[in-house]
Amino acid sequence: MTVYFIGAGPGDPELITVKGQRLLRRCPVILYAGSLVPVEVLDGHTAAQVVNTAELDLDQIIALLAQADARGEDVARLHSGDPSLFGAIGEQIRALQALGIDYEIIPGVTAVAASAAALGCELTLPGISQTVILTRHAHKTPMPEGESLAELARHRATLAIHLSIRQLAEIVAILSPVYGATCPVAVVYRASWPDQRIVRGRLADIVGQVAAAPISRTALILVGEALAATAFARSSLYA
Repeated sequence: MTVYFIGAGPGDPELITVKGQRLLRRCPVILYAGSLVPVEVLDGHTAAQVVNTAELDLDQIIALLAQADARGEDVARLHSGDPSLFGAIGEQIRALQALGIDYEIIPGVTAVAASAAALGCELTLPGISQTVILTRHAHKTPMPEGESLAELARHRATLAIHLSIRQLAEIVAILSPVYGATCPVAVVYRASWPDQRIVRGRLADIVGQVAAAPISRTALILVGEALAATAFARSSLYA
């Protein structure tokens, strides 16, 4: 028996990987995060047990996994995006290891990738930015030493800031002295979902634009010159 942590992708049901879809359709048990994973991703499954875990706590989820293990049944545990990035699978894995239950992680398309696609841009342009930092702003969960947004901003890399849209004003105040008021910003709400929305602006005006949208949850904040640059060197890839 194996628990498969499957990345369902950012929202578009077609963005789940072929491997993830194959496992989803053959596992007899499916546990999915219903608040983040569209039910359409489950199309074609043959599972006898399908559980929306949105209302369950960690202990209840682990109990379901242990019950499936006792029956010798594989489990498809669906998470949004890629489960290894802000997927809260670490505590599940720790519990499975303690119980001696096998698991495997199936990567998925990230919100960052889906957002860049929606924006129609490359995040790593020659001479502009060759680094993308995926992070979040400290709020309920504190940041480890050396990982504050102010410290990461010193790199002037392209920033992909997760789980922090409600702290946008604080983020702008932190980044503006380093990136400058005219630095491009994009806020992508529910990337790849049917109700996806994009707000583009600069650090100087993005707070007002997002408030007018309005967007207050399930959004990724992207910051960096690569979002709008046109004067950049050719890549040596085509030399």
